[in-house]
Amino acid sequence: MFRFSTGASVFRTCFRFLRSLPHALVLYITSHSLRYFAGFFTVIVAIFALSLPSAYVVEEPGPTQDVLGSLSNTPVIDMSGSRVKENHDTGKLLLITVNVSGVPGYEISTFYSLTSWMDPHKSLLPREAIVPVGQSADEYEKESTNEMDDSQSLAQNVALQYASKHLGIKKEDVKVRLHIEDIGGPSAGMMYTLGILDKLTPEQETGGKTIAGTGTIEKSQKIGEIGGIRLKMIAAKRDGATWFLAPYDNCNEVVGHVPQGLRVVSVKTLDDAYKALKAIGSGHGADKLPSCNVK
Repeated sequence: MFRFSTGASVFRTCFRFLRSLPHALVLYITSHSLRYFAGFFTVIVAIFALSLPSAYVVEEPGPTQDVLGSLSNTPVIDMSGSRVKENHDTGKLLLITVNVSGVPGYEISTFYSLTSWMDPHKSLLPREAIVPVGQSADEYEKESTNEMDDSQSLAQNVALQYASKHLGIKKEDVKVRLHIEDIGGPSAGMMYTLGILDKLTPEQETGGKTIAGTGTIEKSQKIGEIGGIRLKMIAAKRDGATWFLAPYDNCNEVVGHVPQGLRVVSVKTLDDAYKALKAIGSGHGADKLPSCNVK
């Protein structure tokens, strides 16, 4: 048996449907709005989190400075005295720097840390690896400046001692002044020392070549280990160096990371470094200079 709906029943059905439609729309819109709001809220939280100060520091290749050249029209190494001879070395001795962000006074965001972590030309380190916990910006600047001043003073003394023994130049016959800005730390000690020795001789020690290097200088004339050597090799190659003098104690970090076209020479002492400089400049024995090997 079949039952047929009357016109009234059809009307009632349509009325009930139309009456329930606004409620369905409200539910639909509300559910989607909640999802949109949740997504928007998540984005805001993520942006806020990424903008927070990072607990890491970022190191990247910094500028170089030719210690045989000038800075603001003033020689980086200014020498005077009865034994100082005119020197016209057309080559360059590059000291290398590393730019460091995230230290006190130069804070970075978490977003910058993440993007730097993905950059092969940058290095990401915990801040404690560079700066003692609790050190203020003023304390950090003062320590860095003191290290630079000590490095320059030590380089002058060691260079003149070496010159007295090997070049026959008395310390009292020479006055040295170093003019350098915005470079902290002790890692340029070796290059300051080599620059002074180069300027004490009339010869073109570099042979017109661009030679870069890094390493601390000690009273014993030992070349000390430094940080960021991989980044420094990148900076050296970028600025035209074809040779790089590296501390022997850094060799494990050097192997496998030397930029193409850059020749690295391992040095343990100032005598090693100065003889390497002369060999590179003259072209005699440069092919026999020691390179870095894994220890």
